[in-house]
Amino acid sequence: MAWKTLDDLELEGKVALVRVDINVPVEDGRVTDTTRIDKIVPTVKDILAKGGKPVLLAHFGRPKGKVVPEMSLKPLVPALEAALGVPVHFAEDCIGGPAKRAVAALPAGEVLLLENTRFHEGEEKNDRELAAAMGALGSVYINDAFSAAHRAHASTEALARVLPSAAGRLMEAELKALEAALGDPERPVTAVVGGAKVSTKLDLLGNLVSKVDNLVIGGGMANTFLVAQGISVGTSLAERDMAQTALEILEKAKSAGCTIVLPSDVVVAREFKANAPHETVAADACPEDAMILDAGPEAVARISKVFAESRTLIWNGPLGAFEITPFDAATNAAAAKAAELTQAGQLISVAGGGDTVAALNKAGAAEKFSYISTAGGAFLEWMEGKVLPGVEALED
Repeated sequence: MAWKTLDDLELEGKVALVRVDINVPVEDGRVTDTTRIDKIVPTVKDILAKGGKPVLLAHFGRPKGKVVPEMSLKPLVPALEAALGVPVHFAEDCIGGPAKRAVAALPAGEVLLLENTRFHEGEEKNDRELAAAMGALGSVYINDAFSAAHRAHASTEALARVLPSAAGRLMEAELKALEAALGDPERPVTAVVGGAKVSTKLDLLGNLVSKVDNLVIGGGMANTFLVAQGISVGTSLAERDMAQTALEILEKAKSAGCTIVLPSDVVVAREFKANAPHETVAADACPEDAMILDAGPEAVARISKVFAESRTLIWNGPLGAFEITPFDAATNAAAAKAAELTQAGQLISVAGGGDTVAALNKAGAAEKFSYISTAGGAFLEWMEGKVLPGVEALED
């Protein structure tokens, strides 16, 4: 790893600017889900334990460079205090007089939260002057917001070049998990890619077929691959105009020695609703008036066998319409198998992306995976093989 961690920094008496992602849901002025706040606790507590003064930088919503009172970070203070167990002060700006005065007045052992970085137009433009103004507040910079690392913003990229910088505990854990999964993985490596559309995951599929040994394709995406092979999928969701692209991906996989796993049997129904009358048929026998809503038990058995023969698993996207029963069966069963193998020490499992986290939580398998990334876009871009500006700046 080319980046520093908190262990490499001398923090006694120093002001540490910490970029965090606490873009949490707020209703009636109260935080309704503290997950992202809970995730930053280890980093902030470690800084305090080392005698440092944590000053938090964060964005909230999309104010587009203007001060929008409803998007102030101030309502997050009580939730931060509850999670951190220390007083949390608030500054009305993230640069200038209000920020400087608040930093100067910050007592040892306490935390300061600066106002929404996106209230400044220069934040999303990665403005160097804004980064320098932020940098003037502290001695070191710590990025603990992997979920914002795919954005080249002033507080995620430019600021890392202004001050001595390091990864926070959450960022460190994320990068180590991702390195273990795709950087230098234990083989064989299997990837699960599900979801509705091939078109939204072209870069992802193109990168993975050259990196993994097996690629399991599920959800509506699998239907597009079936169509590409001349198989009728009835009224199923499928991108028929992407058939040629799907064939090219299959060819690229063949050349790279990557086995593509498509469902051999499917669960079909005439309507998209919970507990709709349904039947299991061979993948090439979908009735013309029916739609494919899940992979069948034979497909799940094959996927489970592939998992059992793998050492590393990367998962993004469900295998079927996991939101409604019984079309969550394939996702639940495959997730349970991956969790079982992980718990037995036979598999390193890393998963990420919005629907994925929701699906694995619903299956009761998420806490048994090696690592669950809540980073969404950054996780996907990493899977696509793209350079993440926030990470690259730490390495530089």
